[in-house]
Amino acid sequence: MRNDRKDTSPFRVTSPVPREVWESLTGSSQDVVVSQSLRWRDAVLASGVYTDVSLLYEFSSGRQVLMPMVQRRWRTPLEPTAASWPHRWGPGRPISRGGETGPAEAAAVLGHVARRDMFGAEIHLSHVSKPLWLNAAPQFRIVKEPYYVLDLAGGFGEVWQRKFKGTFRWSVRKAERLGVDVEVDRSGRLLEVFYGLYQKSIQRWSVMMREPSWFARWHVTRFTPLSMLQAVATNFGPDCATWIARSGGVPVAAMIIVNGGSRTLAWKAAMDKSAGGRLRASHLLQRLAIEEACASGSRFYDMGLAEPGSSLASFKESLGAALHFTHYLQAQRIPVQQAVDLPWNLARRAVTLRSNRR
Repeated sequence: MRNDRKDTSPFRVTSPVPREVWESLTGSSQDVVVSQSLRWRDAVLASGVYTDVSLLYEFSSGRQVLMPMVQRRWRTPLEPTAASWPHRWGPGRPISRGGETGPAEAAAVLGHVARRDMFGAEIHLSHVSKPLWLNAAPQFRIVKEPYYVLDLAGGFGEVWQRKFKGTFRWSVRKAERLGVDVEVDRSGRLLEVFYGLYQKSIQRWSVMMREPSWFARWHVTRFTPLSMLQAVATNFGPDCATWIARSGGVPVAAMIIVNGGSRTLAWKAAMDKSAGGRLRASHLLQRLAIEEACASGSRFYDMGLAEPGSSLASFKESLGAALHFTHYLQAQRIPVQQAVDLPWNLARRAVTLRSNRR
């Protein structure tokens, strides 16, 4: 553990953040999302790819602000020093006791993070982050991303009658009539079944993106390996559920749901569209998972990213999910992000053009 303090600084910094402090701060705030929890941090670190460089800011006022952060153990010279969290791991925004932070404190925290290394850092603000964090980030490049959330107020009866659209309720009933079987596991035993369907989903996504299937598979599995799912299942235990829908014993749709108390995260989903779409299996899984989230006391059901106007966004809207936004804050004292992105963008363009010519 390291304590940093300069006489000119309005705060003291401790890194990494002690576990008991992390638990205390997240427990005191009502707007903490699943990916800010200590168990999520443990899952991020489980692979050994990242090291904990989280920051605890303690101000003279007594205010404490926690910045979840990790960095790769082995990184290229152009990669950001730290991320909160790395891409595909979701938001890891600042946490303060009771969720209260003043504008001056927010500016001090973000300014310190931006100055720590010439290659900068990335901070992923969740959809519940207060505007003051964006207002305090003039030195950051801000990328806005659409994010869908279902409000579970009133319980499942209210959600079923007033949030779910008629077309969604009809699809659920169709899946039940067609005899779709559902199994839920909380031990990690069904993760490989999920991942098999995930591979089939990649094939479908590659067609939508006009990319060769091998290229899409390499890209997606690079950022979402099976070990990533296993790490979350291990650290969340019974609070990580794998839902599998089958028809005639064959898996046709699957989801991974992570419960974090007041919020439930619909983290990953996959489907064999040739069968699962016709059977409306994904609709049935969502219905059952949402009912369980309501029964567990969750207030919100976080459904993740989707581009407005897309079929995925329309599906989430049919459940009554509302559009919110998350924000990536990217700080680099040397403008290297374009250099980092260039090889990937050129490779993607070359592969796509070659595929389209066939």
